[in-house]
Amino acid sequence: MTSRSTTSRSTTSRSTTSRSTTSRSTTKGGYADTDWGQVHYRINGDSGPWIGLFHESPLSSRVYEEVLPALGRHARAVAFDTPGYGASDPPPGPGFEIPDYARVLAQAAAGIGMERPVLGGIHSGASIAIAVAGHLPAPGVMLSGVPLFDEAERAGFLANWTPAAPIDAQGSQYPWAVERYLRTWGPDVPQDMLHLAVAELMRVAGRYEWGYQAAFRYDPSGALAALDAPVLLLNAEFDRLAAKDPIAMELARDARLVILPGLPGQPHLRAPGDFAAALLEFVRDVTDPEENP
Repeated sequence: MTSRSTTSRSTTSRSTTSRSTTSRSTTKGGYADTDWGQVHYRINGDSGPWIGLFHESPLSSRVYEEVLPALGRHARAVAFDTPGYGASDPPPGPGFEIPDYARVLAQAAAGIGMERPVLGGIHSGASIAIAVAGHLPAPGVMLSGVPLFDEAERAGFLANWTPAAPIDAQGSQYPWAVERYLRTWGPDVPQDMLHLAVAELMRVAGRYEWGYQAAFRYDPSGALAALDAPVLLLNAEFDRLAAKDPIAMELARDARLVILPGLPGQPHLRAPGDFAAALLEFVRDVTDPEENP
C-alpha cells in the first residue's frame, strides 16, 4: 500500500441551508448513444475538471440534483442514469454484470467528451465507478459505501434483497415501495427523499432487481486494489456499508476517509452541500491546478 490518510470528519451536518444553497445554477439533461441504446445524463458546469457520478440501485441521477449545482460552479459535473434506470435504455436483458454496465457507461462518458474524469458512486454506483475507471483514465475515484461483501453476505443479499414487486390492479406496489424505504432508510426519512425513492423504484418496478443482482454478484475488491489513482471514501457515519470502509482503506493503494457525522446514510441526499464540498476538495487535490477555475 503506498499511502494512507487519516480519517477526517466533517464538522457540519444536514441543514435546510446546505440543500437550498446548492440550487443556484442550471442542470441540463442529455443522452449519449451506446451499444445498449441511449444513456441519460444530467450535467452542470461549463469549465474545470470533469466529474462523473453513478447512483445507487434502483434510483437514478435525480439523487444528485442538489449536488450537481454545487459541483458545477467549479467543475463539469455529470451524473448518469445506469442502463435500465431513470431515463436510460435498459440492457438487452437480465444477467449482465457490473463490468458490462461499466463498459457502456464509459462509452457514454467518452461520447460526451469527458476526459480524465474524477469518478464517483454510491453503493452499487461505487462498484460501477471502480469498474469504469478501468476504461477511462481517472485522476481520482470517490466511493460512498463500497459493497465489499463476504460470501455469506453476498448470498444473503442475492436471495433476499430483491423480492418481486407486487404489481397488480389494486396498486399494491405503491405501499410496498413506501414500506421498503421506510424500513431500509428509516421511519424518519424526509418526505422529499421518500417520494424520490418510491417514484424512481416504480419507474422500473418490473426490472428493478437487474442492477442490484449484478452488484451483489460482483466483488469489487480486486479492481479496487488495482486502482492506480487516489481514492476518497466519503460516507455517512451510520451508512449500511460504513463497516466496509476500513476494508476499502486497506485495499486501495492511496485512500483517505471522510465521514459526515450523524447521518444514517444517503449523504448525497441528506447533506448535499457537505457532500459536494468534500468531493470538490478531493477533486482539487488530484487534478491539474490549471483545470480548476
